[in-house]
Amino acid sequence: MMLAGEPALASWSGGKDSCLALWRAVRLGVKPVLLLTMCDESGERSRSHGVRPEVLAMQAEALGLPQRLGRASWGDYREVFVEALRRAADDGVRLAVFGDIDLDAHREWEEQVCLEAGLRAFLPLWQQKRADLAREFVAAGFVARIVMVNTALADEKWLGRVFDAALIEEMLAEGVDPCGEAGEFHTLVVDGPLFNRPLALRDGEVAKLGEYRALDLLPA
Repeated sequence: MMLAGEPALASWSGGKDSCLALWRAVRLGVKPVLLLTMCDESGERSRSHGVRPEVLAMQAEALGLPQRLGRASWGDYREVFVEALRRAADDGVRLAVFGDIDLDAHREWEEQVCLEAGLRAFLPLWQQKRADLAREFVAAGFVARIVMVNTALADEKWLGRVFDAALIEEMLAEGVDPCGEAGEFHTLVVDGPLFNRPLALRDGEVAKLGEYRALDLLPA
């Protein structure tokens, strides 16, 4: 796959995997031109990670990239996502960067929606060892916080923790996947080598959403 100089969008959750995927893509010569993030129907939170749009905007500003937000229920998610990809393709984007690691169904879905929109899917983390990716993220200088925990899969104690080397080893010792590929937890990246400055955030309330616990990070 030709990568150097290719204009790309990042499928951006705001978390560590989408960030590491973007970091790897940039180092391979890809030219990021857009962040695409999907939110819920109300537009008040990002899907899965539950991040506020104003915090996502802070990330985009720190990354120096324009951002587009899609609003969708799980019912029309695919349709809205494909339309957003088509718009990006019309604007000259040729590549979509995704942070998935080893779930075949996710890769197949991403390749299919990109094909429909006339884009190529690029998964720079694909088939890498999960623990190695987590360590690479931290070693590169990125800083993230855990903002969502599925208490059916992981202990609530991880909520709010800084995602650092010690936490990764602690998770591994307790049998927790430090990439959270099964949805055990989600992170928000607050600083790192792609950022022109760290995000100024403060801790808000902790919400209980069924089995999920979510920390609301707010602009300071």
